[in-house]
Amino acid sequence: MKPVRQVFFVSDRTGITAESMGLALLNQFDNIEFKRATYPFVDTEKKAREIVALINNAANHSETRPLVFSSIVDENVRKLIKTSAGLHMSFYDAFIGELEDELATEANHSIGRTHGMHDTERYDKRMEAINFALNHDDGITDRELKKADVILMGVSRSGKTPTCLYLALQYGIRAANYPLIPEDLQSSELPRMLQPFRQKLYGLTIDADRLHHIRSERRPDSRYASRDNCRHEILTAEDMFRRFNIPYTNTTHKSIEELAASIILAAKLQRRF
Repeated sequence: MKPVRQVFFVSDRTGITAESMGLALLNQFDNIEFKRATYPFVDTEKKAREIVALINNAANHSETRPLVFSSIVDENVRKLIKTSAGLHMSFYDAFIGELEDELATEANHSIGRTHGMHDTERYDKRMEAINFALNHDDGITDRELKKADVILMGVSRSGKTPTCLYLALQYGIRAANYPLIPEDLQSSELPRMLQPFRQKLYGLTIDADRLHHIRSERRPDSRYASRDNCRHEILTAEDMFRRFNIPYTNTTHKSIEELAASIILAAKLQRRF
C-alpha cells in the first residue's frame, strides 16, 4: 500500500494556479498517494486562520505533516498560512522577489490577475471562442464556418467536441468540428460542407479498442459500438485523411492538454491570449 500524504491547495482566488503548479510537482512522485483538498477565495486573515486550523488538525491526526501549496497575493494572509503545521510552498514567495529584482520594478500585488475579470478584452475573446465552438459542434451549420481557425474532423466519439472547447477556453481559438458519418466514409469526396475549407481541416483518430469501449458505454451491444465497425470507420477515416493530405493525430494516449498543444503546433494556430 502506498503511503498517504495530505495536500492543501490554498488560494485567494479560484485555486486553479495553486492546483496546476502543485500537481505538476506532485505528479513526479508515483509511489505516494496524495489526498487533496482545495480552498479557494482565502482572501482575509479570518479565512486564513480557519484554514490554518484545518491544516493543524490534519497534522495532529497524521504521522507526517501536510503539504500546503498556496497562491496568495496579500502578504499578511500569506504569513498566517505559513504559521500552520504543514510544509508551506508559496509560489509568490518563490518567484515574485526574484522577478522584481530582474525587472527592476515592483509587482502590483493585485488579486485575481490570472483568472479574474481585470482584462475584459481577453475574457470577451474567450467567451466568443467558446460560443463559436458550441455553435459549430458536430457539423451543426456551415454559417460563418469561414471564421474558424481550425475544423476538427473524425469519427463519432474520437474526442472532437472536448478538444474544441478546450482550445476555445484556454487559447481563444475558434474551433469547429465535423463528425464523419457512414455516408461520408463511403464517399470518394470530402464532405460538401468541408470542401471550401481544406486548409483548415485537422483529423482526429483513435485506437479501435478504445473507441469500442467509449461507444459501448453509450450504446452497448450495438453495431455502432462493435469492434469491427469501429475498426472499419477508423481505417476509412484515416484513408480519407491521407488521400486529401489532411494532418491528423491519434487521441488514444493523449490528455486533452497534450492534444490541444499538438494541434496548435502542427496546424500553426495563433492563440488569442
